[in-house]
Parts: sequence; structure tokens; C-alpha cells
Amino acid sequence: MRMILYKAIDVWRRISEKELVRYRCFKDLATSQYSVQSADFYRLPLDLTQVTNLEKQCFELLAEQDPAERAGWFTTLEEAIAHHDREFRSC
Repeated sequence: MRMILYKAIDVWRRISEKELVRYRCFKDLATSQYSVQSADFYRLPLDLTQVTNLEKQCFELLAEQDPAERAGWFTTLEEAIAHHDREFRSC
């Protein structure tokens, strides 16, 4: 069984002056392909409980399911994000 290693990459998009989205992306170090695990939305004023819950959810999702099973792999971050937006209608 091969050792699977991921590099976590956060990609941010400003939606408005009061709203942001953070794409939780992973790069498979063996294949150099990218996947988006989730998109977290933040609105001002920030709710620290929400921020903590989003962090917890990120770790739980990665532990429970390989990113490839959740969203597939893509050759660029832009492709992975566009796919995620289409699938989940994020932005």
C-alpha cells in the first residue's frame, strides 16, 4: 500500500466587503493533482464558534474520507475550485 501524503492549501475568495469563502484544498504529493474538500463561508462580524466548528469539520472530513472519493482530482487548483462550485453551487 502506498503512503498517501497531502499538502493543505487554503484559497480565499472575497465575495463582498463582508463575506469571504475559503476553499479547503489538498494536493496529492505523489500525483501533483488537486482536490477541494469544502468551501467555508465567513461573514462579518465573525462568529468564533462558527470558525471553530469549521476547523473541526475540516479535520473530521479528511479523516473520514479520502479527498478523491469526495470530489475527484484535477490538474490545477482553478479546475478543482470550478468543479466544486458547480457541484455545490458555492459562489
